[in-house]
Amino acid sequence: MAKSDGIRILQGLLVFGNVVIGMCGIALTAECIFFVSDPHGLYPLLEATENDDIYAAAWIGIFVGFALFVLSILGIIGVIKSNKTLLLVYIILMLITYAFEMASCITAATHRDFLTPNLFLKQMLERYKKSEPDNNNDKWMIDGVTDTWDRIMLQNQCCGVHGPSDWQEYTSAFRTTHNDADYPWPRNCCVLDDQGSPTSLDGCKLGVPGYYNSNGCYDAISGPVNTQAWGVAWFGFAILCWTFFVLLGTMFFWIKID
Repeated sequence: MAKSDGIRILQGLLVFGNVVIGMCGIALTAECIFFVSDPHGLYPLLEATENDDIYAAAWIGIFVGFALFVLSILGIIGVIKSNKTLLLVYIILMLITYAFEMASCITAATHRDFLTPNLFLKQMLERYKKSEPDNNNDKWMIDGVTDTWDRIMLQNQCCGVHGPSDWQEYTSAFRTTHNDADYPWPRNCCVLDDQGSPTSLDGCKLGVPGYYNSNGCYDAISGPVNTQAWGVAWFGFAILCWTFFVLLGTMFFWIKID
């Protein structure tokens, strides 16, 4: 009787554990869909750096989240019916899904460390308003980088990665087509009025405080990406920890049932 009661308690715990896994799977899918939808419009910059694996991790997370939801239903049915075949299929598929989610979490957690200021500075200097693309793919990246940087500098009232000095201290594609006297930095670095025109173009060109944006844009770029990457990574790790104990319980239950 005690053994039967213990198995029933374990059944209840496993059903509860799988309900939590299913809910977490839905939440993970929703979070990763939000990430890959690129709400901040930063994907062109990451693609230009050739380091967009964080988005790959999010795509894996979408698949894993859906798989966890489906497998949680399979696990609940298998536990309630005490069906060894269903539970064996559940365990095997869950282990495969577990490995994919582990890869997603590690990718998201590690690749965010590569998103340094110099990485964004390099692609900005090389591609912003570059006049002669090497090929069609390069032209597409140039357009994406230019449009994204223009929008970021305008929306966040910032200039360059570290500040306006980026355009002065380094050689850039922008400098090859814009002379230093008229364009010490892009027009979007100037403080603009309601009509989108510089409040004082001469003041902006001369670097007079109050007429140009002196702060850099790195925080505006790295902040959203790092936040979302940490969300994908650490929520994924939390799911893995919970799933690990549910899997152990399921294996024990599989051994005990006839």
